[in-house]
Amino acid sequence: MNTKIIDNYSKLTLCLFYVPLLLIIVIVSFLQSQDCLSNLKYIQIQKNSFFFINHNLGQYPSVEYNLTQIGDASIFLSFLIILIVYAPKLWESLLSASLVSLLFSYILKKTFLVPRPAEVFANNSFIIIGKKAVGFASLPSGHSITVFTTLTILLFAFNPKRLKYKILWASFIILSGLVIVFSRVGVGAHYPLDVIFGSIIGYISGLIGIFISRRYKIWTWINDKKYYPIFIITVLICCISLIMKIINENLIVFDLALISLFVALYTIIYVYIKK
Repeated sequence: MNTKIIDNYSKLTLCLFYVPLLLIIVIVSFLQSQDCLSNLKYIQIQKNSFFFINHNLGQYPSVEYNLTQIGDASIFLSFLIILIVYAPKLWESLLSASLVSLLFSYILKKTFLVPRPAEVFANNSFIIIGKKAVGFASLPSGHSITVFTTLTILLFAFNPKRLKYKILWASFIILSGLVIVFSRVGVGAHYPLDVIFGSIIGYISGLIGIFISRRYKIWTWINDKKYYPIFIITVLICCISLIMKIINENLIVFDLALISLFVALYTIIYVYIKK
């Protein structure tokens, strides 16, 4: 598996950045043409679409609330920790990409300072699921960045060889990502363009992470079993943290993440003992 991932990553070229950059240019150009680059007008141009999506997705509060948790890095990555054993190259790229995405998220949120829906609209005029998101960090959506950063790493790691399977795999990844990130609109935490921009930034972050791991050997120690005790302790801490979350909110996605952590913990300990 790891060899296949290394091979897939080695085939990637810089032209993969063209489409996301073009999308950003198109969206920004459209907003500029509508004189909607100010925070207030940026919000107003999305008002109807926000209420429409929020109202329709908000009819399924349990589904949306579970989906939106996947955008939490500690939850999403819980499902992938086991790949430290079988696909360390994926985790090398994922760690680099995560740092890049954190940097992008921090800088962009501090730059734009777009108020969240709950700061702008009357709270009884739209559906809020879970804890109300407040503040001025709406653009871009951090959850969307996390989701698409991770999905981009997975997209190219397991990219099939045959064209028709490539199309099916890419379609599955993109559609799954969009379902997850638009839950942020469904729970009333973000505007539609927040999650679209976040998804594009996430894709770019994922690609940058792959290129960094390809060029620099920063995280190659992940493949060394003598460092497995670090992962064992990390997984144990994640398990405790997740159990605390389950005590407060017993969501299905938390249960599944905890099962994934237990499986990963067993696997890592077993491989470490066998060395």
